[in-house]
Amino acid sequence: MKTYSYIGKKLEQLCNSCFIRITWFHLLGNKFTLELIYFLLISSLGFSILRSLDAKSPTFTPRNLDLFFTSVSAATVTSMSTAEIEVFSNSQLVILTILMLIGGEVFTSMLSLNLRRFFFKVSNTTKQMSITNVEQVDTSVSNHRTHFSNNNTILELESSKSETVDHMEVLKNKSIKFLGRVVMFYLLFVHVLGLVSVFIYINAISSARNILKQKGLHAVTFSFFTIVSSFSNCGFIPTNENMLIFRKNSGLLLIIAPQILLGNTLYPPVLRSIIWVVGKITKKEETRYLLRNSKVLGYHHLLSYKHSFLLLITVSVFLMVQYILFSSMEWTSGSLGDLNVYQKLVGILFQVVNTRHTGESVVDLSTISGAVLVLFIFMIEMITN
Repeated sequence: MKTYSYIGKKLEQLCNSCFIRITWFHLLGNKFTLELIYFLLISSLGFSILRSLDAKSPTFTPRNLDLFFTSVSAATVTSMSTAEIEVFSNSQLVILTILMLIGGEVFTSMLSLNLRRFFFKVSNTTKQMSITNVEQVDTSVSNHRTHFSNNNTILELESSKSETVDHMEVLKNKSIKFLGRVVMFYLLFVHVLGLVSVFIYINAISSARNILKQKGLHAVTFSFFTIVSSFSNCGFIPTNENMLIFRKNSGLLLIIAPQILLGNTLYPPVLRSIIWVVGKITKKEETRYLLRNSKVLGYHHLLSYKHSFLLLITVSVFLMVQYILFSSMEWTSGSLGDLNVYQKLVGILFQVVNTRHTGESVVDLSTISGAVLVLFIFMIEMITN
C-alpha cells in the first residue's frame, strides 16, 4: 500500500506540473491571439508615430481617424485609405513602408517560424521533464518489483527507439531554424534587388525622374515604398494616381511585376527551389528533411513538389487567360489609346498580374468594358478562395 501511495503522489505532482506548463503554452501559442496582439500593437504604434510627424503640407493635416485607418491599412496590407497618399511627408511615408514590411505575409511567416522554435523548445523541455519524472516513478516501482529486472533486451530496444526520436526532434528544430534563415535571406535579397533596380531606373530615365520631382518625392523613398508595397501585395503607391502616371515607363513596370508574384503566389515554388539548390550545394541534412517533411513542419508556404508545380502551372494559366482576354477586348479601347505596341504589351501584363494580387493599376478602371471588369472580379474571387 505504501508503494502505490508513493507512486500516486509522484503521478499527481507530474500531472500538476504538466498542466501548468501546457496551459501557459496554449495561451501564448494560440496563433489567432498572437496575430491579433501583433497587428494591434504595430497599428497603434504606427498611428502614434504618424501623428507625431508633420504632414507634407502645413495647411492640411489628416485627422487622427484617417491616420489610424491608414496605419491599420498599411499594417494589414489592404491599401485602403481615407486620405490622399500625397499629403504624407517623406518621414511618414517611411513609417508606412515599415508597417507594410512588417505586416507582409512573408515577414509575418518568418516571425511565426521563430516563435515556433521558441515554443518547440518549451514543449521539448516539458516533455523531457515529464519523461524524467516518469522514469523516477518507474525506478521506484522497479525497486519493489525486482522480478522484472531480467528484461534487458526490451530496455535496450526502448533506449534505441528513444535515441532515434530524440535525433528526429533535434533535426526538426534545426530544420525550422534553417528554414527561418532561408526566408530571411529571401526577404532581404528580393527587397534589396528591387530597391536597387527601381532606384537605378529612376535616375536613368528622365521621364520617371521628372514625375518624382513634380510630386516632391525622394527617389530612395519612392523606390523603397513601392518595392515593399508591391512585394507585400499591399498596393499603396506614393502618388495619388497610383501607377497610372507611370504607364509609359515599361521598364519600371517590368521591375515591379516580378516583385508582386515573388511576394505572393510564386513564393512557395521559389522557396522550395531555393532549399533544393542549397541542398545540392551544401548537402545539409536539414534541406532533405524540409523537402521530405513539408507537411510535418506546418509552414503552409512550404508546399510539396507536386503542389508547388501545380501552383506554378495554375498561376501561369490564369495570367495567360487574363492576358489574352484583356488584350482582345481592350487593345483598341481608350484605356490603352495613348500607348504604343510595346507599352501596351507591358501595361497589360502588369495589369493582369495586379488583378489577383496588389491592385496597382496602369489603366482607369472606369474606362474598361464591363466584360473585363467581370473577368477581374472572377480572378479576385479565385485567389481569395
